Amino acid sequence: MSGEQELGDAIRARWAATRGPLFTDMYELAMAQVYVSQGISERPAQFDYFFRSAPDYGTHQAGFCVTAGLGPFVEWLSGLMIAPAHIEALAGMRSATGSAVFDAPFLEWLAAPDRFADIEIRAVAEGRVVHAQAPIATVTGPLAACQIIETSLLNHFNYPTLIATKAARVVQSARGGRVLEFGMRRGPATGVNEGIRAALIGGCVSTSNVEAAIALGTEPSGTHAHSLVQAYMALGQGELGAFRAMAASAPDGCILLVDTVDTLRSGVPNAITVFDELRANGHEPVGVRLDSGDLAYLAVRAATLLDEAGYPDVSIVLSSDLDELTIWQILTQIDDDAERLGVEPEPIRQRLVYGVGTRLITSHGAGALNGVYKLVGVQDADGKWAPAIKLSEDPGKVPLPGRKTVWRLYDRRGSAVVDLIGLADEEPFPTESIVVHDPSRTDVSQTLRRSDIAEIEELLDVVGPSAASATIGELAGRCSADIVRLDVGVRRLVNPHRYHVSITDRLHRLRADVIAEARSS
Repeated sequence: MSGEQELGDAIRARWAATRGPLFTDMYELAMAQVYVSQGISERPAQFDYFFRSAPDYGTHQAGFCVTAGLGPFVEWLSGLMIAPAHIEALAGMRSATGSAVFDAPFLEWLAAPDRFADIEIRAVAEGRVVHAQAPIATVTGPLAACQIIETSLLNHFNYPTLIATKAARVVQSARGGRVLEFGMRRGPATGVNEGIRAALIGGCVSTSNVEAAIALGTEPSGTHAHSLVQAYMALGQGELGAFRAMAASAPDGCILLVDTVDTLRSGVPNAITVFDELRANGHEPVGVRLDSGDLAYLAVRAATLLDEAGYPDVSIVLSSDLDELTIWQILTQIDDDAERLGVEPEPIRQRLVYGVGTRLITSHGAGALNGVYKLVGVQDADGKWAPAIKLSEDPGKVPLPGRKTVWRLYDRRGSAVVDLIGLADEEPFPTESIVVHDPSRTDVSQTLRRSDIAEIEELLDVVGPSAASATIGELAGRCSADIVRLDVGVRRLVNPHRYHVSITDRLHRLRADVIAEARSS
């Protein structure tokens, strides 16, 4: 094993150490104690993880999500052990009246070795496109153990899925341009590491976070800040002196920030002077960076100046509060500005690189994913699976009971058209035509014909240790492959077409029966 691999493993281990075995909400332990005291803690149960709706950013909306977080969650779960120190800490907790919060029988149960070994996870592979209401992961095992891991599972999945989704949208809006992630300085403390990992899954090609890059097996990226130019100006050597110093330090990776003084009158001309000096010494410059002003107009003008100087392949890195909409607007304006200035827009677009920070790592406009973890079934005293239900005034909050699976159906164009949720013992097409139903609205249904479907893919699969070993490249590849197979309307950045998620007729009837029984009782 190389030194870099060893360091990466050590960094990842330190990330994982921030989530210990008690990384859960208090009420999870309280419920587990109830199950133990009532003798039902070992009853097999199943919980489903899904999200209720895709992110809505206010002025624009997501038509899909990209699942992330499965690998770190599996790694956390596989190493989950309750140590004597944890039991001692719980034993010392007292209620307002001074009584013990956790009793001895529960703590004895919790301290048993391999307490979480019998949990089985079935999940959609990390990096895949997923949709609202369809289970992304199912957790099956002893009721109390499955209950305790709820909070950690939600923590592992919700934020990374949110960021992977945002990243995929940003990459999509860039239309082939490379996207760099550099949101560390404004991300959620050390949680930014999981956001960076998710951003790479969503298609970002690199991150500015050196430690995260090493841990994830990729190369970090970065240019320099305005402070470098300011320092040389204060010392009397000016912007040109700063650029020469940067080029001397990184002759084969020279990217110069050109907007500290005057982008077009000073920054780009000084950069060209330094690029000429680099080339005379056998090196080729990499790019210039624009971080303020009218980025679209400046990109067109900078490209023209660089072309005239003999640098048509030098990259132009854009930054400053970018997200999917601003990139979209920049590219639209470049078309107009290029036409007005009499230059071709496509070569300019091809050389653009986007540095995206705050608005990506915080999922600007939609700061949380409404992912939930719901009990859907438990074995009764006779060993039969009893479906579980939660009633609500909002039909969208009534979960789908029973043990289920999910199929993705593709039409003859190869496009994904429906995610179909059915019971675990069902076949997707028992007959040539089937009636399927909206998972939230009981009055909406449609007929699907097998002859219209070219491919059926089962999405949920038993998760093994390999889920934690997939490379970022593999996960990003899954993401891009799935997005290509979405209809263009679903991929729209604003007002996307609604992707169909449906439930089988059997599941529809089961839910109706369970709801009726719950209300009658």
